[in-house]
Amino acid sequence: MIGEEELDDIDLLTDEISEESENDGQLYEHFRMEVDKGQVPVRIDKYIVEHQPHSSRNRVQKAAEAGFIQVNGTPVKSNYKVRAGDVITLMLDRPHYDTTIEPEDIPLEVVYEDDDLMVINKPAGMVVHPGCGNFSGTLVNAIAWHLKDLESYDPNDPEVGLVHRIDKDTSGLLVVAKTPDAKTSLGKQFFNKTTHRSYNALVWGNIVEDEGRIEGNIGRDPKDRLRMEVFPPDSEIGKPAVTHYKVMERYGYTTLVECVLETGRTHQIRAHMKHIGHPLFADERYGGTEILRGERTASYKAYIQNCFKLCPRQVLHAKTLGFIHPTTGQQMDFTSDWPEDMTALIEKWRKYIKSK
Repeated sequence: MIGEEELDDIDLLTDEISEESENDGQLYEHFRMEVDKGQVPVRIDKYIVEHQPHSSRNRVQKAAEAGFIQVNGTPVKSNYKVRAGDVITLMLDRPHYDTTIEPEDIPLEVVYEDDDLMVINKPAGMVVHPGCGNFSGTLVNAIAWHLKDLESYDPNDPEVGLVHRIDKDTSGLLVVAKTPDAKTSLGKQFFNKTTHRSYNALVWGNIVEDEGRIEGNIGRDPKDRLRMEVFPPDSEIGKPAVTHYKVMERYGYTTLVECVLETGRTHQIRAHMKHIGHPLFADERYGGTEILRGERTASYKAYIQNCFKLCPRQVLHAKTLGFIHPTTGQQMDFTSDWPEDMTALIEKWRKYIKSK
């Protein structure tokens, strides 16, 4: 996956945020080590990296910031200096599990497929990759089943497979590399921002401008690790992110927009739209399940609740995907229809605004 290192316990902590990773506050031990006798004081982030070959210092620091690195049973910061006899543990909010990906017979909507890649239209509600409480039934399990007769494809080989991700409750297009060369080529295109991705989203409020640009670093919300926050571009907090949006239709109290990504950060559209005061409709994590615009009448409240029931997830769909084919060099462009829940919701809003 773009920007990911080999997955180990610490990498999983800072991997894509899962919508299912909330629990009752219980922590589970993922590794334990005792500092050797005679060890001179050294920062704990440096010490762990030296003793955990697949970890990185940045990820260890993020784990410490989140309170998951403990010494003698007490959370410590990354600048803590370990001493001889210290017992270091990594405590995560999910049990340790086998990361081996097993094929599962799960239906897939394959939009396109050849010897190098395939493009999939993911339904809302499907988790992309195992982790954080979703150890099976994911998109990669389904892909492993679909390609189980292809001897050259190993679902546990990081050199093949999904090139990018979308959130569990976001629907739409994803590309899968069948070969290492295809993944390298596609990965470079995503990294160099030469791919084209557009999303359709229904957001709260009437966006005044017909189009606009949102720039702001995306980083973990310090008050809620399951949510991302937007920080000033010059703050050195989070990662740079840019979203372009264009109004498609207006419904008075909501707006249908097209969003084009310059970058692909976790929850980028969801966090950026909330940042400018227009959270995605029905997006519970970012406040979109509150009635943020409209009337105070009982009939309007009932109408909104019916809308939430019709599409009970953030109204976000990865509509188009474009890239250069890794072998032929041809431009490949794909588009996908809205899923039924989103189509029904948009039609409901169209009828509502006509009635007004």
